[in-house]
Amino acid sequence: MPKGDWLTTCALPIWRLANDVLNDVKRVVAGMSLPQGYSISCRGQNEEQEESKSFLGRAFFAALFLIALILVTEFNSIAKPLVVLTSVILSLIGVLLGLMITRTPFGVIMTGMGVISLAGVVVHNAVVLVDYVLQLRARGLDKRESILEAGQVRFRPVLLTAITTILGLMPMAVGVSFNFRELRWDVGSESSQWWGPMAVAVIFGLAVATVLTLVVVPSMLSWLDKAEDFIRKTLRVRYTTVQTTSPSSQAST
Repeated sequence: MPKGDWLTTCALPIWRLANDVLNDVKRVVAGMSLPQGYSISCRGQNEEQEESKSFLGRAFFAALFLIALILVTEFNSIAKPLVVLTSVILSLIGVLLGLMITRTPFGVIMTGMGVISLAGVVVHNAVVLVDYVLQLRARGLDKRESILEAGQVRFRPVLLTAITTILGLMPMAVGVSFNFRELRWDVGSESSQWWGPMAVAVIFGLAVATVLTLVVVPSMLSWLDKAEDFIRKTLRVRYTTVQTTSPSSQAST
């Protein structure tokens, strides 16, 4: 519209999501030919949603960076923190599956907060497992035996952490709350609809992350050990070859 003139419209069917309506409006507007000097922009809730999406995206990557920095300092290695962070990234599969199975809308704010909080729990479980593997190796256990022993010993703590967290968030996910003023149970209250996407994200993400911690993390540690052994053997063979073909060895022969 001309500079200084604004026309605000507000219409939202109560049976549809705001994002669905906005996408329909954008498709209709894209085929319109506007007079010179006129423009159409989506503001209000759309602007707030975009700002929240940008902020939570930066917060998630900042959290991953700080976690990686702490893990590198703790393990004095780069490869092992990558194993832990891989479980965090793969746990997003559970979040997306949970939203699709429950048909829960992807709320930028609450789902994003659920993903960020999920990263902390997943990292804790993975660190507990990897740290115990390193402790067993420091005691003299073989690489393969240390992974198997750590998986058996840490199975119960990791599983109990996941189960207690999932059970604690279950009422929030299904929309059950207790009204302390009227002393009665409420189902489908406004607060449960607000917190529901976060609970669903954490529950399904943690369920998948638990399997990743107990299966994928030990497998990646075993693969990492094999890769390190292969690199060491390759470098050792090359070093031995260089020594045998050096001028001093040729002069002695």
